[in-house]
Amino acid sequence: MMKNLKYGLIVAVLMFCTFLTNAQNMKLALLVYNGGGDWYANPTSLKNLAIFCNQQLHTNFDTRQAEVEVGSPDIFNYPFIHMTGHGRWALSDAEAQNLRKYLEGGGFLHIDDNYGLDPYVRPALKQVFPELELVELPFSHPIYHQKYAFTNGLPKIHEHDGKPPKGYGLIYKGRLVCFYSYETDLGDGWEDFDVHRDPPEKHLAALQMGANLVQYVFNNAMNP
Repeated sequence: MMKNLKYGLIVAVLMFCTFLTNAQNMKLALLVYNGGGDWYANPTSLKNLAIFCNQQLHTNFDTRQAEVEVGSPDIFNYPFIHMTGHGRWALSDAEAQNLRKYLEGGGFLHIDDNYGLDPYVRPALKQVFPELELVELPFSHPIYHQKYAFTNGLPKIHEHDGKPPKGYGLIYKGRLVCFYSYETDLGDGWEDFDVHRDPPEKHLAALQMGANLVQYVFNNAMNP
């Protein structure tokens, strides 16, 4: 119990101080996971999101992304962790426990299905929080109404199966600890233009929604 509280205080203080003082060297982190999925699929996305947040939210992120393994104690150093990929995600029991402690303690995980990850997301999250269910967030949720208003929910960046984009949440004790973006490809939209050559308006919408995620995390760190 005390150990969980300790982790919670560390993460909460990191988030609070970073947002208020724009502390140097805070990085957005990419989750490194096992199972065979390509966790490294979007190498330029977090760099561009950090640059955009620095410009539009007046944060001061180090634009070099961090990479952190799901089972590592270093995970507690990052208040915002992004996960992507096309393939399989598998968790050991120790990794699931580590991720749970991180999320219980104030951390936040954004999972972005890069097409093909979805069948593994739900069982993995069930392993982390057996008592919780992913729920679709209404368009009125604050995550869609930070600096930028997305009155119709997530923007659609790439087409795969012709399905509408959906945003799901994992809510622990009243707090959104994980946001899962499905059928949107936000991470692809954050990448350098030469990677996917998305229209400028889609690239901008993806970055704006990403900035909303970051702002939501830090706003909730200051107002738990």
